[in-house]
This record gives sequence, structure tokens and C-alpha cells, in this order.
Amino acid sequence: MFLSAMIAAPPLAAEEFKSPDIVVLGDSQLSFGAGPVFLDFFQNIDQHCGAGPQGDTDYTQLGEKSVAIFGVRSTSLGSWVARSRRGKAAVCEVDKKWKANAATFGTVNTGKNKYVQIGKGRNYQFCKKGQSPFEAMFAEGYYEPKLIVMNFLGNSARRWAEDKHQALADVTKAMEQLPEDVPCLFLTTAPTYKKKTVDLRLKAQENLKYAFMKAGSQCSFVEGFTPETIAANQGNRLFFRRNKSGRVKDPFHPNQKAQENFFMVRTQDICHAVHQQLAPQNTETAVLLPAP
Repeated sequence: MFLSAMIAAPPLAAEEFKSPDIVVLGDSQLSFGAGPVFLDFFQNIDQHCGAGPQGDTDYTQLGEKSVAIFGVRSTSLGSWVARSRRGKAAVCEVDKKWKANAATFGTVNTGKNKYVQIGKGRNYQFCKKGQSPFEAMFAEGYYEPKLIVMNFLGNSARRWAEDKHQALADVTKAMEQLPEDVPCLFLTTAPTYKKKTVDLRLKAQENLKYAFMKAGSQCSFVEGFTPETIAANQGNRLFFRRNKSGRVKDPFHPNQKAQENFFMVRTQDICHAVHQQLAPQNTETAVLLPAP
């Protein structure tokens, strides 16, 4: 009797799971500084962005504006669209030392520990054999966001900088797997501390911008690397984690203060992208900002 009851009952995870309205995917910049800033911005998107250029942005499309944020270690766009075990390893392989490979914020993690292992727990079932994490995430009955925000650049910077066609391949595959009715924003990550890294990522951003144009993407593309954001971050020790002597020990992950400044500088263009995605007459693809 007990066995038959178990078979008849629906899975607990399926009963309890409720898709967030807004999903933010990114790498370890979300884990080490940006996560809380993204959470505040998108939970309060109508306050941050206002009514839109014509006063016609309908935020009710975003439901309750519940937000789920996933900062998954050394991931990039390619990690989320790969079906092979090796291709999606950054998302799906268990971290042998820490037993966690991501930091999560918002509705998907209401506990005290922000660190989780993707693949464990009802909110993180993105690792299915023969499927990409995107395909597993957007499977029927699972994640159905009303807006998806992607925040990547660094971990594919060399690949994208070397050849714009490699950037195009990643973007094309992502657009094939992303539900076509989901509004989408792609924001490149904030600038880093060292000029050499900044220069590489600038080139990667240029080629990624080309890729979104060429692919006819449904996403609005917003540049994170601009003269203003580079001037704020590059060489600024106060915007990065330091050791006791004051020397920068982590030149790749701007701290929360830096990320707050980044959003302050880029708010106009981020909001312009959101307005464009939520506008009822939106038929454009891969519109490249800045805002007017």
C-alpha cells in the first residue's frame, strides 16, 4: 500500500515549484558583488525605470516581479546552450571542494547560505542527459519567466575576441533554445581592474554585439563596457576586493559598491532596453543601445 501511494503521488518538487517572473543568469560577478544589486533593480524595476518614453510600459506583464538570480562560477552563454557533458561542465559538474558552484538570490534561495550546487534541489534542475541547461530550464512545466536577463562576458572573452563567428555561433544556438515569446535582455558584465583584461573584453563585446545583430536576436543588447564604466573601474582599488595591505587580490570581480555605481551609470540604457522589450509594438530585434 505504501509503495502504491508513493507511485500515485506527484513529485514533491513538481507540487512546490513556482516559476519566478524574472530570471537573471550570469557568472561569478553575480556571486561576488552584483547579485544583490541585480535583485534590487529588477524587483523594483518600475521604480527604477519609470513609465517609459511614451509612458506606455506595462509592468503588469512581469506579474509579481518575483526575481531569481543565478551566478554560476565560470559560466558563459555557451555553457548554458551546450548539450555535451564537457560543454556544460561549468554548470553541471559538482564542485569537489566546496560542493557548490553557484550563488543564488531571490525566490530560488530564501535561506541563509547563498551558495548552492546546480543540479541539487527543485529550483536547480538544469542538468539532464542530452539536453542543454537552457533546454532543461525552459522545459514545459518548469521555468516560464516573463523576462530573462543574461549577464556574461569574461569567461568567453578570448573565444569571442578571437573570432566574431564564434560569438555568432553561441548567440545563434542560444536564440534557437530560448522561447521566442520571452522578452530578453543581454547585458555584458562590468569592467575589470587591469587594462589588459579590459582591452580583451572590449574586443569580445564588439564581436558579441555583431553576433546579436547578425543573428536577428529577440534580445536587446546593452554594453556594460563603456568609457564611463571603464573609467570608474579600471585601476580603482576601492571597487575591488583587497588584502590587508590594500593591494587588489581579485581583479576580475567588482565589489558591490562598484556594481551599484555600474547600475547608476547604465540605468538609462538598461531601462531603455526593458521598455523596448515590454512595449506592445516591439518587433525589433537586437536593438543596440544607447538610449536617445
